[in-house]
Amino acid sequence: MARPGLVIFDCDGVLVDSEPISLRLLLATLASAGLVLSPDEADEFFLGRSLATTREILARDHGLSVSDAALDDMRRDLYAAFRAELQPIPGIAATLDALAAPYCVASSSQPERIELSLRITGLWSRFEGRVFSSTMVKHGKPAPDLFLFAAERLGHEPADCLVVEDSPAGIMAAQAAGMRVVAFTGGSHAASDRHRADVARLRPDVIIDRMPALLDVLAG
Repeated sequence: MARPGLVIFDCDGVLVDSEPISLRLLLATLASAGLVLSPDEADEFFLGRSLATTREILARDHGLSVSDAALDDMRRDLYAAFRAELQPIPGIAATLDALAAPYCVASSSQPERIELSLRITGLWSRFEGRVFSSTMVKHGKPAPDLFLFAAERLGHEPADCLVVEDSPAGIMAAQAAGMRVVAFTGGSHAASDRHRADVARLRPDVIIDRMPALLDVLAG
């Protein structure tokens, strides 16, 4: 694979191993609101999508309106859990430090959550000033808007960018943006056969399950 001009990382499940924590808190919030979903169902419906998109899906497909107060409570509990439990993806710091190309983060999460996640895991200094959130664009993943916005802001053409993503929604967004995409299946949420089959079905350019393998991919 030719070396990209810009590497765009998703955050949750790619830089930080946050998805199991997020899923646990989301399922508890939905159960309190009267909607009981299995972890697999929640993963399928919501993984990689913004909070705004999640609310739209809940209203459209499940007839559930989650109040702002309930979301505020979930966010408070989530941030407390992050402070107690959140870990970086193994090998991510060394991989970032060895990258020859510039990089940034483009995540469906809100800016304050991205910053908190990266500060807790010691990664913030590597991304400060190059953080892009779905709150900055009209349409979140699987639309290409966020990746195109990040590339434009940093002065790169889409074809010159490589995206590292863990979710089907993120992979589809990268492909729709005309960018190459490495699917990462090394997060603790991504071990199931169903998840890996969903990722493989989208035919990303490469699939890796260890973050240092990204360096091997870029080395050709």
